[in-house]
Amino acid sequence: MLRDKADRAGDMAVFVAVAEAGSLSAAARRLELTPSAVSRVVARIEARLGVQLLVRTTRTLRLTAEGETYGRAARRILADLDETETALADRGCPRGRVRVSAATAHGRLVIVPLLGAFVARHPGIVVEIDLSDEIADVLGGRADIGIRFGPLADSPLTARRLGETGRTVVAAPAYLARAGTPRRPADLADHNCLDFTFRRSEPGWPFREDGRDFILPVRGTLAANNGETLVQLALGGAGITRVGNFHIADDLAAGRLVPLLEPFNPQDREAIHAVFVGGPAMPARVRVLVDFLAERMRGG
Repeated sequence: MLRDKADRAGDMAVFVAVAEAGSLSAAARRLELTPSAVSRVVARIEARLGVQLLVRTTRTLRLTAEGETYGRAARRILADLDETETALADRGCPRGRVRVSAATAHGRLVIVPLLGAFVARHPGIVVEIDLSDEIADVLGGRADIGIRFGPLADSPLTARRLGETGRTVVAAPAYLARAGTPRRPADLADHNCLDFTFRRSEPGWPFREDGRDFILPVRGTLAANNGETLVQLALGGAGITRVGNFHIADDLAAGRLVPLLEPFNPQDREAIHAVFVGGPAMPARVRVLVDFLAERMRGG
């Protein structure tokens, strides 16, 4: 029984090689084993689990759903094992690769400027950052850390609050000179409002007037699926928009954009979290990067 458990890490490494190579023979060449030896390892895993992990024909090999699940878990376990051994060998100095997934605009404006200081502090860690508005599957092993905005869905992932951001209604001086400046939220009915294309639980912009919070529907001739595009449109004088403060801090300071309707701003805040696979097996390289981001982003 103990021998079986001791062999499992080796079995996992063989299975991952098969999954990545796409064939038993290619995996065998990579591992310097015979194809029959690789086949016996896969068969041993399937017998132990009681499920089929691979579907093999004379020409193709594909993973079953159970094989995909086992492969993801095996990659994560092997990475954690490598991290543990490396950290111990380096007397606790975190080493290895950390993959971070962040939204395009927030990553470019907030996360990326912090990474130089992080790698200077931890020269043994290599950070790979993927900027995309698609949500990466952290649980499935596509990223080690995901940066998430707003309420979090139920998940076995661990979440660490990094900060928060507010939103501000803004426009360029050129647009206001041409179209006038709204003094109350209702005035937006006479303006070109630039909004997001994705659906929200309450469509429109929130305001607070006479002690009452409400959502004001807005209309316009341009919309976008990300804040960075809306800011560019506003800078070009296309209309009025409402975006996260991290998008517009520099433009507000330089006067390229002007805040509007601030007495009616409900000061709603959106939480920013890092999500990751936590627990005792959490790699040190992931922990120190999450700690660093929380330290530098505190206050949002």
